[in-house]
Amino acid sequence: MKEIHIGLVGSGWMGKAHSSALKDAEMLFGPEYGVAVYEIVADSNEAAAKSAQEKIGFKRMSGDWHDVVTDPAVDLVDIATPNAFHYEVAKAALENGKNVYCEKPLSLSAAQSAELARLAKEKGVINYVGYNNVMNPANAYVKELIESGALGKIMRFVGSYDQDQLLDPNLPLAWRHKKALAGAGALGDLGCHLMSISQYLMGDMKSVNALAATVFPKRPVAPGSAEMGDVENEDIMQFMAEYENGAIGQIACSRVATGRKNYLMYEIQGTKGTVRYDLERMGEVQVYFQDGNERDRGFRTVLLNPLMKGYNAFQPAGGISIAYNDMKILEVHELFAALTKGAPYTCDFEFGYKIDRTVDAVLASAEKRAWVDVK
Repeated sequence: MKEIHIGLVGSGWMGKAHSSALKDAEMLFGPEYGVAVYEIVADSNEAAAKSAQEKIGFKRMSGDWHDVVTDPAVDLVDIATPNAFHYEVAKAALENGKNVYCEKPLSLSAAQSAELARLAKEKGVINYVGYNNVMNPANAYVKELIESGALGKIMRFVGSYDQDQLLDPNLPLAWRHKKALAGAGALGDLGCHLMSISQYLMGDMKSVNALAATVFPKRPVAPGSAEMGDVENEDIMQFMAEYENGAIGQIACSRVATGRKNYLMYEIQGTKGTVRYDLERMGEVQVYFQDGNERDRGFRTVLLNPLMKGYNAFQPAGGISIAYNDMKILEVHELFAALTKGAPYTCDFEFGYKIDRTVDAVLASAEKRAWVDVK
């Protein structure tokens, strides 16, 4: 059994999700992969830090994140702050030789993320970005289909991630609407999750051509206020892509998609078969194979089951639902396995950098209304 001493920066909803996953990963996979010791939590809101200390069981709390990254007792710095602070905290943690677990996105620019990836490699520490959707057992199954050749030559990836949580124009301005704090809008909040799945399954993108729209360019500066302020990023983003492997793609995302609550879907088309997935029907994968009797062809439903990577940690039989937080648990397990056993892992800072450089290219393309090379 190895203890992993945690220093958490940011005690909001995501900080709680991380902390819960740290506990659950030990329960489901066993202490041989590491036991979380809650050393210190920091938040600029000291009352929130104190509340997290009491609820989660951290030994100490602070109103200054520097106390976490310099603490000699901390093995792993867990960053769960708003996007704008990821780079600064992660860089300081790496410079202090800490292993780092950073919620997505890695930073607000490809240049910053490239720097963090380089620094992590130089320091030789574990560096993990929280793209939890990559850990979905459905995606592991789809990856097996691709790599086995069952789908043939991959021709096309099409996907969308839509929510309607910002459809009300009277919702006030928040940090997600500001470039300095959030960077991109729907693309940075939602689209990058879909792009992480694309990166995992399809590999690097070569070039992109994007179109963006801000449906509500102004919002109240505060709840109920008549004063309006500018929304600085997009409500909707859609782009075409060319992959390095020759496939083409079409990806879209919206935070004002009427009726959509958590609609992440994608379809991958190959010369021998097609696979389709919808996160709102999380336990089902739709597959089609171009073989057998033509009369009997059609899509069929494959239920998530214990033969798929990660699933059997939660359920003993197929067709039983797992959920969002379960993907976070699988993420933490992969992180702990890397820390305690040197196991390989997917979502390192280089992976995060590749997504962020693609985000930069998409934003540049939308501004220029032209094709942009990702590299």
